[in-house]
Amino acid sequence: MKEILQKIRKFEIQIRKVIDTQMQGDYHSVFKGTGLEFNDVREYQYGDDVRTIDWNVSAKGDGTYVKTFKEEKEQTVFFLLDVSASQEIGNTQRKKLDVCREICGVLALSAVKEGSHVGALCFSDKKEKYIKAGKGLHYAYRIITSIFTLKPASLKTNLNTAIYMALNIIRRRSVIILISDFIDQNYEHALKALARRHDLVIVHVTDARETNFPKLGIIPLYDKERGKTVWVNTSSAQFVGGLSEQFSQNKAQLESFCKKNQINYVAINTTEEYIPALIKMFRIRNKRSKA
Repeated sequence: MKEILQKIRKFEIQIRKVIDTQMQGDYHSVFKGTGLEFNDVREYQYGDDVRTIDWNVSAKGDGTYVKTFKEEKEQTVFFLLDVSASQEIGNTQRKKLDVCREICGVLALSAVKEGSHVGALCFSDKKEKYIKAGKGLHYAYRIITSIFTLKPASLKTNLNTAIYMALNIIRRRSVIILISDFIDQNYEHALKALARRHDLVIVHVTDARETNFPKLGIIPLYDKERGKTVWVNTSSAQFVGGLSEQFSQNKAQLESFCKKNQINYVAINTTEEYIPALIKMFRIRNKRSKA
C-alpha cells in the first residue's frame, strides 16, 4: 500500500505541473460556464436545437416550445471511466488504462480549480466504483486515489449498463466525461440518451497494438473479457488487414455519431501526448458554447 501511495503522490505532482504550465492559458475556463439549468420555455424559432423542445408543453396544441436555460453558478463534472480488461492493452509502462487514469486526474483537478463539483463512476460490465460528487481538491484526490487503487471485479465491458447506471445516478444536468476504448457494440441508443440529458464529452483512448500486430505466425491469443484462448495467424495479410479495417471503421463510426449528435469527441493514442489533443478539443467546445 505504501508503494501505491508514493506512486499516487508522484502522479499528483505531475498533474499539478501540467495544469500550472501547459494549461494555465489555453486551458482556462474549460468547464466554467458550461453547466446549464432549466429556466423557462419560449416558442420554437428556426435554428433552435430540436433537443431542447419541451414536448409536454408543445403537446397542448398552442405551438412548439423549447426549453431555455440559464448558467449555473456551480456545476458538476462527472467522470465515467472504463476499467475493463481491454483497457490493459499497451506498453507495460503505459497501457490504455494508465492514460485514462491520467486524463481523469488532470481534468478532475482542472474542474475543482474552477469551482466545479466532481464525481466518478468506474465500470466494466458492472459498477466497479462510484464516488458521489463533491467539491474541493480533496475530492479530486479521492477520485485519483480510487482509480489508481481499484482492482475491477469483472473483466468484461458493457457500455450500455454503464450509461444507464449513470442516467439513473446523475439526475442533475452535468458535464459528463466518458473515457473508454469503446470496444463494445450496440451502445449508441444509450449514448444518445446520455447526450440529451447531459453535456457529454467523449474521450476515445486507443493503442497502436490494436492495429500494428507483430508477425509471429500462428499463435494463441487469450481474450481476457471472454475468458478463452483463440489461435490466429498473425502473419496473414487477411488477419492484419481485417484487424486494421475493423478498428478504423469503429473509430470512424463513433466520431461520425458524435458529430451528428453534437457530442464533443477527442481520440487519444497512448503513444502520443494527450494534453495538446485535449486543449484543441476544449477550444472548439468553448467556441461553440459562445456562438
